[in-house]
Amino acid sequence: MSEAEELLSTPAEWDLPPERHRHFKDVLMQQIDHDTAVTPRRSRFWRPAVLVPLASAALTGALLVTLSVDGGGPATGPAPSAAAAGASVTLNRIATAAMASDTVRVRDDQFVYVRTLVRENTGSFTGPIRLGAAHTEERWTSQDPGPLRVTGWIRASGKDAIMPDQMIPVESPDPRPAGVDHPTYRWLASLPTDPDALLARLRKEARPVEGESRDQAVFSLIGDLIGGTVMPPANAAAFYQAAAKLPGVREIPDAVDAAGRHGIAITLDDTGFATRDEWIFDKETLALLGSRFYITDPDRGITTETLAGTSAVMETAVVGGKGEVPARAAAR
Repeated sequence: MSEAEELLSTPAEWDLPPERHRHFKDVLMQQIDHDTAVTPRRSRFWRPAVLVPLASAALTGALLVTLSVDGGGPATGPAPSAAAAGASVTLNRIATAAMASDTVRVRDDQFVYVRTLVRENTGSFTGPIRLGAAHTEERWTSQDPGPLRVTGWIRASGKDAIMPDQMIPVESPDPRPAGVDHPTYRWLASLPTDPDALLARLRKEARPVEGESRDQAVFSLIGDLIGGTVMPPANAAAFYQAAAKLPGVREIPDAVDAAGRHGIAITLDDTGFATRDEWIFDKETLALLGSRFYITDPDRGITTETLAGTSAVMETAVVGGKGEVPARAAAR
């Protein structure tokens, strides 16, 4: 059995929120490259400490959900000081819009359904980035407060989808209660709505990976939660207000999601970390459109910031069970 096969057969130690999976997917794919390449090389993203958590076959399927965003070059914005001021204003406008949105009640026996359009790297994880075709990914997140071993399900379809049309469980060997790794509506509703108190809570909850600052980890965690869940308007507003307080956050005036929709992007600059996320919002409604994910890795020949993934949130709904889709999604 190869090292990659052993990695896939080893139980995971914990489940992770969707957007964090891309870091660990990179580790897995590098391991596969290590087994198949004649002269394998390790990039700066190799993290031996996280090999076990991503290893079960079911969780590996879950990892494939989360690379974010579109096929152009990196977006550029105004000077950092102006961009930072603009980001704070924009995030508070987004918070106001979120506060005015309709309240969707979610019961513990239901699932939150999110359908996204995704493009991700199909190239070697030791070489250049090659974005694959856009494909659909669907996620069902259980609202049962648990503890649960299987907290949700994922299904991908279309060209360049991994394990297409298979329902893949998001699972961990130990039952997980509602929380960061299993964000239910009820748990999200229990979080502070004061942005300072929420930010303090998120700083405790965030788990930075090697080379990542805690602020960057918090930014990524907020992105995970706003893009893959349903929550009360007051909590959604608090997340955006908390993000506005992070040092290094800035606005990008124009960004494009995986569906080709233009919007305003919010990002956080962390010069010590070689990846960067963007959240993209509609310029008129300020609704979340999608995200983009950039990478810089000279060890792999990626010497300038390069788009490594893109997503677009196409539908979010509440359904009665795994595999059930809203009427609009079923009609497509």
